[in-house]
Parts: sequence; structure tokens; C-alpha cells
Amino acid sequence: MQVYNPKQWFEILFQFRKSDTLRKLLPLILIIAAYSWLVAYLELYYLNFRGHPFLKNIPQMHNLLGFALSLILVFRTNTAYDRWWEGRKQWGELVNNSRNLASKLQAILQPTDTHNRNFFKRMIPMYASVLKDHLRSEATRFALDQSDDPEIKAIFKDKNRHVPNQVARLLYDRIIQLRNKGQLTDEQVLFLNPELMSFTNICGACERIKNTPIPHSYSAFIKKFILVYVMTLPIGYVFSLEFLVIPVVAIVFYVLASLELIAEEIEDPFGRDDNDLPMEKMADNIKKHIDEIL
Repeated sequence: MQVYNPKQWFEILFQFRKSDTLRKLLPLILIIAAYSWLVAYLELYYLNFRGHPFLKNIPQMHNLLGFALSLILVFRTNTAYDRWWEGRKQWGELVNNSRNLASKLQAILQPTDTHNRNFFKRMIPMYASVLKDHLRSEATRFALDQSDDPEIKAIFKDKNRHVPNQVARLLYDRIIQLRNKGQLTDEQVLFLNPELMSFTNICGACERIKNTPIPHSYSAFIKKFILVYVMTLPIGYVFSLEFLVIPVVAIVFYVLASLELIAEEIEDPFGRDDNDLPMEKMADNIKKHIDEIL
């Protein structure tokens, strides 16, 4: 995740990173520009369509469709950002609950009980680490896929693939063992239970974001809508703009496609893109904080 100062306009405007949409869309922008040149050339020099009633009505159609397209894109980006922010909140809760669990164990366990202290010092940060790997796994992304592709079946060949559940089970097992040995009371077990239970709840919330993408029909419709809108722009505006229609259409396509591209990137906050959540850094911070507490 990139940390930057949003007040530095000059630096941001002239800074091109790997994740910048212009780099990704440049081939398509060039294709759209070439298509606009071809339409402008044919209509201005070969096709005698100037003044045709149909061409006069196309800009009105673009005005109406542009308003609808803008509303759809606003909803699309807001929905994607909600998913990104929900993922950030879940990982923030994981950080806090890991600290709280370590603080409670620090107060409950005897200072001389180095064996159990070392166990929890190792296992609590491990949950964040294995959750990070679990959320980046292709198996997690395809967990709710309706197709039975052989590639997907190969991903699920490991029967113990849900490692976060195994780590949570080990934490619960150790707490119950300490209770059975009389080292923890029933009240202390209940005192620790909310943080232990929250780990699985956080994992489930993150899995919901990971394996439930935006409906395919909705995403496909937006892409087709943008394509149709942009491809008809030079047809309707070539006689008013002439060859200036080439950069105009290219800029319009860049803006609309960039919004869709940004939404695609941030709707899955658990990947490895520049704008995804820094789960490695947060897992390392959890380990550092648990070491300090225990």
C-alpha cells in the first residue's frame, strides 16, 4: 500500500507508478485513437453524412447515456471502496484483539510459566501470518465458484488447507488444557474467549470479501456500456470537432476505463497490488507487539 501526502499536487500529477491506470490502458487508448481517426477520415472524406438527422441525434443520446453511466460508475467505485475499507477494518480489529489477548494472558499466566508464554507468543502472531497466506490463496478465491474446472480441484487437494482454523483450534486447545490443569479458572476462560472467538469471525468476514466478487453480469455490463459509449462518440462528434475528436475520445475512454480499473483493483484488498492492504506489515507489527507484551 502506498503512503503519500495528498496535499502534494505537483508531485502526484507528474508521478507515474506501476499501478497507474495510464500504463495499463495505453494499448487500448491507442486502439481507440486509431479507431477514431478511421471514423473521422471516412466520414469527412468519403461518406456524405454531414447534416444527416441521425448524426444530429447521437450527441443527445450521449448526453442521456453519459448521465446514466456516471451514476453506474459512482456506485461501482463506492461499492469497491466499501469492500476495501471493510477489509482494513477487519485487519485493524485483528491487530487490536491480538494485543488484547496477549495483555490478558500476560496478566493471567504466572511469570515463571515460560513454556505457555512462549507458546502464545508464537501462536498469536502466527494466526495473522497464516490468515494473510490464506486470503491470498487461489483456493480461497474459488471457494464459492460454481464451476468444476480441473485446475480448481487441484487447488483443493490439501485436506487441511484452512490453516487459520487449525491455529485457532490450537489456541483453544491450550486454553482448555490450562483450565483442566487448574491453571485457569472458568472466569478467566470466559475472560479470554471474546478475543479467541473474534479471530474466526475476522477470518470469515475477510473470506466473504475475498470469495464473493461483484456479480459478473454487473461488471460485464459496465465494460460493455463503456465500450459502446466510447465507440459511438466519434460518429456523432466528428463533424463538429473534425480530427480533434481523436484526443477527445481517447481522454473520455481513459477517464471512464480508469474508474472501472480502479474499482477492480480495490474490490479485492487482499492481493499483491500496490493499493492492496499491507498484510505483511500488519502481521509483522502484531508479532512485534506480542513479543513486547509477553
